[in-house]
Amino acid sequence: MVKVTSTALLVFASTAVMSSAFTQSRCPAFYSLQSRESFTQSKVRVSLSSVTAEDAPSGSGSIKREKILKEPDLWEYNFGLQDPKLTLPNGIVAEVTPPEKYEITEEQIQTLERDGVIHLKRVFDDDWVDYLCQATAHQVDNPHFWAFAGTASKLYDYIQRNVWQTNKAFARFYYHSAVGHILSQFGRTDEIRVSTDLLMVNPNKGFKWHQDNQNGPIKAEDGLRFWITMDETKEYGAPVYLKGSHCNSAVSEEQVFVDIEMEGLEEYKDKLIEIRTMPGDMLIWHPRSVHKVDGPSDGIWTTYRRVLGGTVAKGNTKYQDKQGTGGVLSDLGRHGLSHGEKLKSPFFPIIYPHFDKVEAESRDNGTIGRSPRDIIAKLGGLAGKASGEKFYSFFQVLGSQNKKQ
Repeated sequence: MVKVTSTALLVFASTAVMSSAFTQSRCPAFYSLQSRESFTQSKVRVSLSSVTAEDAPSGSGSIKREKILKEPDLWEYNFGLQDPKLTLPNGIVAEVTPPEKYEITEEQIQTLERDGVIHLKRVFDDDWVDYLCQATAHQVDNPHFWAFAGTASKLYDYIQRNVWQTNKAFARFYYHSAVGHILSQFGRTDEIRVSTDLLMVNPNKGFKWHQDNQNGPIKAEDGLRFWITMDETKEYGAPVYLKGSHCNSAVSEEQVFVDIEMEGLEEYKDKLIEIRTMPGDMLIWHPRSVHKVDGPSDGIWTTYRRVLGGTVAKGNTKYQDKQGTGGVLSDLGRHGLSHGEKLKSPFFPIIYPHFDKVEAESRDNGTIGRSPRDIIAKLGGLAGKASGEKFYSFFQVLGSQNKKQ
């Protein structure tokens, strides 16, 4: 029997943390699922006052602000593979049709390389946005066990790492949309693999200045971060980046939260890029770009901010064994790769130039999931060092929602 210490449980509760307003007319499918009644009654709570919660200032006594999405009850969580059985858009035949293409300009590539971030508008059409809305609605209405840690920590209303592993709709999005082609151009590479991904719904109070260290078992320079947005950014939830900060030498690659007043960031701290997204937009940034997201001060979202995001690996990326560091939290599967080997495994599926049917079958057979034994084994080294200064900034994540940015 494996003995799980309180420290190990704290680390496990962190696995989904850095692991990372919709309208009925924009995402009608959100209301048209078979589970519509249960979703509306058990998970969505909206103020019935003639003055909407969105109109009232945060902390106002004139109206009680209530979350649009409530935390799932323990018995609502599901295990294993899930399939919403959605029809792919644009006449795509699942596991047959090649992935779509979307051409990027050299100027756009150079913008990413110079600024560390780029905003692409309306990359995905209404049909793809509706597909992602349906997939997200199904996932939230049928929460998976792998979302428990992040959701229970109150960091997000719903967050699930490696959602492609358990939800077939998201896997097919990667297989057939233009996301792989887009990222291959920005990475100047002939191959793209999913290193890790996240489904994120409403980041409560948001996250203060930080860089992403949950990029999977790869080096920062071998990866690209991405967001695909399903909602319009309104009064809060817009990411803000420090332009060019991916080139800084002051912040270590393992560090999470960043004090932008620290020595070495002087040339970046006042160069702010705020990005207000719309449904179908895509953000791409360097894993070392320093950024933040501000949420409502009380952590109560009365509208939706749904994002599918994560990190992809470029061609010829080598596997980095991060056991014993905070970075291991986005690499908890039993894939058998050793440090320095080429990142080639169904656990990190290729999506460009095209998906691999054998890898897809491994996902569908459930052979690439995670088990408690694997998790405890990989987290053992981290749990033993969790009190050290090396991991201090990582554990700040758990308390970040109680601090203003």
